[in-house]
Amino acid sequence: MIEKKRQRDQPQINERIRFPKIRAIGDKGEQLGIISPQEALRMAEEKGLDLVLVSDKATPPVCRIMDYGKYKFEQEKKAREAKKKQHTADVKEVKMRYKIEDHDYKVRINNAQRFLKSGDKVKATITFRGREIQHTHLAYQLLERMAKDLQEVAEVQQAPKREGRNMMMLLSPKK
Repeated sequence: MIEKKRQRDQPQINERIRFPKIRAIGDKGEQLGIISPQEALRMAEEKGLDLVLVSDKATPPVCRIMDYGKYKFEQEKKAREAKKKQHTADVKEVKMRYKIEDHDYKVRINNAQRFLKSGDKVKATITFRGREIQHTHLAYQLLERMAKDLQEVAEVQQAPKREGRNMMMLLSPKK
């Protein structure tokens, strides 16, 4: 079982290519036609290169004569570049109370806008203390106002809802 898994993980090059006929491509990109893998492997060995399976989904499968070490290096380089460019969307939190002052509210809006523009989601949380829990309607109005103020850069992913002593809303950046 382990031996089969190792064979599957290894790329199909040279003698590991097990198809009756393949479409061969030369080292300079020229089409060599549909030939047997043995013949293509002989051509590759004459040039001191490898026969690499490029696409096994095509009919017949496509193989290319190339330097496998160089090919592997290029693939790893592309993967590193793609990983560098990808951005994972984090969830940033903006906390406040329903009795927030106007300036403090504007600061929270600016922070939320900055987070959304950088591609992150924003979780707006309003915390209740003691008897403040009676005024959930004011907290709901504040979150609705926040969603309205951020509508150019965000869309509401989760509407305001109460969870224990908090009320929260989730915003995601617009595409």
